Amino acid sequence: MNGAPVCAEGVAKHFGRTRALDDCSFTVPEGSVTGLVGPNGAGKSTLLALIAGLARPTRGTVRVHGTEVRGRMHPDVSLLTQRRPLYDRFTVREMMRAGAAMNARWSAERAFEVLDLLAGVDKDAQVRTLSAGARTQVAIALALGRLPKVLLLDEPLSDLDPLARDETLRIVMTDVAERGTTVLLSSHLLTDLGDVCDHLLLLDGGRMQVAGDIEHVLHEHRVLVGPAGRPLPAGGVVVDSSQTARQTTALVRGGTVPDGWEATHPDLEALVMGYLRASRARRTARQ
Repeated sequence: MNGAPVCAEGVAKHFGRTRALDDCSFTVPEGSVTGLVGPNGAGKSTLLALIAGLARPTRGTVRVHGTEVRGRMHPDVSLLTQRRPLYDRFTVREMMRAGAAMNARWSAERAFEVLDLLAGVDKDAQVRTLSAGARTQVAIALALGRLPKVLLLDEPLSDLDPLARDETLRIVMTDVAERGTTVLLSSHLLTDLGDVCDHLLLLDGGRMQVAGDIEHVLHEHRVLVGPAGRPLPAGGVVVDSSQTARQTTALVRGGTVPDGWEATHPDLEALVMGYLRASRARRTARQ
């Protein structure tokens, strides 16, 4: 397991009294596209920074391809952050030259190939004149120009229109297919995640709630529907539940289906939404 593209063991990150992450352990398989989901403030960006080497864990270890990450940018990793750090007064071409100067492993051919596949990116325009979506696409070209073995994307699709999202996902999936790149993708766009991801990490309150192959994760959860007032089924973990005057609906992990309840397996959106609703309910109860 320690030779996996990404392996975390007991990882915690504290900022003073704030626990951004606590006791997180997981493994990301080779060549997978892993969706990283969770409510705002769950610790997703902090986790990506730890994997990239931009921060050190308070406790535990993070390894990339068997090498422990020690608080400096790992050469096999590219990270696209939400801030999209680009030089505003540089043209797109100058940004590509800057990428070559700042990276020991760099492919100008790959970076410009990505730009050529993206509609609407003017290579001679200054970065400050670009739309938010075009800035994101330039940043993705820079990230792929590093020829990473592990690509970390923090909300890469939030600024893109539907056509640009489709173009960008196609480019990322081409890297996975042709170069065996392992991708860890944080996003709130669950439809896009369901289209491309085969692995899932679900963070809540700084702790890993779900980690595994998406098909396996969906199979171990059930949506149960039963008569109103009937006790929730025992033997499994009730993630979330709701009631109307006539029926009770519950998202349950594990256990057996009791008599009188109808059971189906959730899709990815229903699974994630169930965990997010439960997280919000817990936060509201603490206030």
